[in-house]
Amino acid sequence: MKVIFSDLDGTLLHPHTYCCDAAEPALRLVREQNVPLVFSTSKTHAEVEFWRERLENRDPFIVENGGAIYIPDGYFPFDIPGAVRRDGYDVIQLGTPYPELVETLRKCALESGCEVLGFADWNVAEVATRTRLPVKQAELSKQREYDEPFEIVGLGTYRLLAAIEAHGKSWTRGDSFYHITGGNDKAEAVRRLTALYNQAFGNVVTVGLGDGHNDAGFLATVDLPVVVQSRFATALVRAVPHCFVSRWPGPHGWNEAVLHLMAAKPKAMAGRA
Repeated sequence: MKVIFSDLDGTLLHPHTYCCDAAEPALRLVREQNVPLVFSTSKTHAEVEFWRERLENRDPFIVENGGAIYIPDGYFPFDIPGAVRRDGYDVIQLGTPYPELVETLRKCALESGCEVLGFADWNVAEVATRTRLPVKQAELSKQREYDEPFEIVGLGTYRLLAAIEAHGKSWTRGDSFYHITGGNDKAEAVRRLTALYNQAFGNVVTVGLGDGHNDAGFLATVDLPVVVQSRFATALVRAVPHCFVSRWPGPHGWNEAVLHLMAAKPKAMAGRA
């Protein structure tokens, strides 16, 4: 049994238009074969719900760079250790509460002398402008729980990032923003969820698709990692040398890679498309 873990922005979704129509052939095949498709993203719970409804997805999902895992009630035939019941989900919370992250980022900016601006500083219209999201989706992206995206607008990037680490927090980069998080990341969330799939269904084969710096860790944990073409592709290939690399970015590359991996035998799945 295969389980697909996929980033959204820049991977399944076009990095500028957020359209995924080009991936429909592969999405249709995934649905027809009942392959679990787990979104592993920096997006919020509210944003992922939007895309799950649009894509008819009923599988668990990972939000805000591994801040939490949402598992639909009754999805696995056993109780989930450590999960909190919330709005029809068992939620495994791995991240640090959002207000603490915002406060820490502001302290680190002052200590380092490096000016930053984050989602907490912007209203919905400003988030929509910076992300190119429709206003409604920008509003959903403001409903953050475990991760603060931010821009560095002054000098002193290395001082700022060192200050974040000195305060016991972590940072990563997506397509457009830096992110401050607690000790969580996508890789740990993928490992936790993979263990639950293994417990429920035996040893599963995990596929991972991503395009950004914040995907490197989880791509290194899956059996079949896919780098979707992007400006980070060269660095990701260095970090995950056994990966499959799509020829195209965004949903075109996602479609190409998933169709290939669904059809190929395991030993034929590595390498460049």
